[in-house]
Amino acid sequence: MTPPVRARGPRRSRGSHRARILRSRAAAVLLVVLGAFLGWAVPVWERHLPSTGLGFDASTAQATLAAIAGGMITLAGFIVTAITLVIQTVQSMSPRLVAALGHFSRYLVLFGLLIGTALYALVALSQVRESHVPRGSVTFAVGLVLVDSVVVLRLLASLRHAVTGGGLSRAVGERLRTVIDQAYPPGPAVPAPPTGDAGRAARVPVVRGGGPAVLLSVDEPRLVRIAARHDLRIRFVHAIGDFVGAHDTVAFLEPAHGRGGAGTRLVKRVAGCVRYGPSRTVEQDAPYGFRLLADITVRALSPAVNDPTTAVQSLDQIEDALLRLSQRSLGDAWLLDATGIPRVSCPSPGWEDLVSLALDETLMYGSSSPQVVRRLRALLERVTAAAPPPRRGELARRKAALERLSSAALADPLLSAVADVPDRQGLGGSAPRDDPLG
Repeated sequence: MTPPVRARGPRRSRGSHRARILRSRAAAVLLVVLGAFLGWAVPVWERHLPSTGLGFDASTAQATLAAIAGGMITLAGFIVTAITLVIQTVQSMSPRLVAALGHFSRYLVLFGLLIGTALYALVALSQVRESHVPRGSVTFAVGLVLVDSVVVLRLLASLRHAVTGGGLSRAVGERLRTVIDQAYPPGPAVPAPPTGDAGRAARVPVVRGGGPAVLLSVDEPRLVRIAARHDLRIRFVHAIGDFVGAHDTVAFLEPAHGRGGAGTRLVKRVAGCVRYGPSRTVEQDAPYGFRLLADITVRALSPAVNDPTTAVQSLDQIEDALLRLSQRSLGDAWLLDATGIPRVSCPSPGWEDLVSLALDETLMYGSSSPQVVRRLRALLERVTAAAPPPRRGELARRKAALERLSSAALADPLLSAVADVPDRQGLGGSAPRDDPLG
């Protein structure tokens, strides 16, 4: 008998990381062009309007615009330097974080705003004459400086959190929670639709046409519409995040009722719904969110860093994600069409795989840190209390492994006694209380 699988509706895409980068680049270029255009147009319009603005004469207007242009160009260079240093810092925690989080696409827009302001000031400067001083244009430039200052201050405030281990863990955790709620909505499992011999015989493969790449995401609503319109089922053989080689089969198209088939044109349409890239993203890939959190934890526990507090902050986010998943249907998923018929099959990891990904490396590298051991004990107790009985076995295995590893690594009686106490803060937390989940 085929075991039941989870079912859900197709996810609406929020836009890929690459698309967000392209939009940010377009916005930055638009701001630069707009700044240059306004620097020419505003003084021209001002000639036909009553003179308004601050009381500048020709010399002070020229000095003000020149100072604004030079200051904005210098500030743009400072921002580029700061972002470079931040990227280096983030990469030291995990080389995958910068690409996965997309923190820095917004800074392209800030760079365009600063250069656009500088160009506005330079072009407006060329319009200043002894006989005509565009006071409104100069006043507008001063207002742009105020806007730029507020935006830069907000940037610096956000960078202060982005470069810390806790800030990065929270950013990953926020993205992971969104993906979990989309990919694993609450709901019961459903029977998997059977595949008869006729359906297998009529299968048509969807083959990767380009070079080797990572399967980043699929356009789920479009795939479901295609499958429903042509009465097909689409069975993916690769999960989101898998490395796909050139000419590898990505999916199979099969008739839903054992008759009919898929032509070349339909196969191309289905292939066009699959997006590839050089590296994974969190966009539709919840396991990759756990991968990033585990990376932060392991880097913090390396002998060159020795920062167990950052590891504890990452474990906070891992605990929250595991609690969200503990009672949800996991494993392979079927996407349903508007009438509730399963149309698209997507491979997905089960509870055992996610628990292993989230905790096993931390168990191995954190067993010599009393702070991490205490936090792991609290995590395992809390998730065990929330999980249904069939899922508690995997958590019990990790708890037993933690006992063995910590006993071997913390042989001193004092450290062993300290590490035996569950603590959600790692060290320094209050005595354990009754858990509301228990």
